[in-house]
Amino acid sequence: MGASGALTKPESVILFDGVCNLCSGAVQFVIKRDPAATFSFASLQSDYGQQQLQRFGLNTSLFHSIILIQGDKFYERSDAALEITRHLKGAWPLLYGFKIVPRFIRDGIYNLIGRNRYKLFGKKDACWIPTPELKSRFKD
Repeated sequence: MGASGALTKPESVILFDGVCNLCSGAVQFVIKRDPAATFSFASLQSDYGQQQLQRFGLNTSLFHSIILIQGDKFYERSDAALEITRHLKGAWPLLYGFKIVPRFIRDGIYNLIGRNRYKLFGKKDACWIPTPELKSRFKD
């Protein structure tokens, strides 16, 4: 509990493929709809991202999934995307209703897009670098 007696929320960190245009666009999408700065971010390729993958026993050389870390829990693929939408402003939290769709269907669609993301959206030579204003929300 914090000093005021309220429970503190665990930190929420979104790990993403830093060279993927779709993934970088998704991060920018979240930032615009997260005025409370609920989320911080790190690329899967960063030291922080690699440490977190190791922490949860995930493959450190595959960058095919967005991963949401909340305290001692992690979510990946469609579960991560749906958990993220719950905290965005506007009507985006309504998408969490798709949680009723079986995970194998949601992740099947997610994996199809993930396998083709570089072909469809392109790839950068290096990880996206946030503006100085956003730098505080990114972990190295």
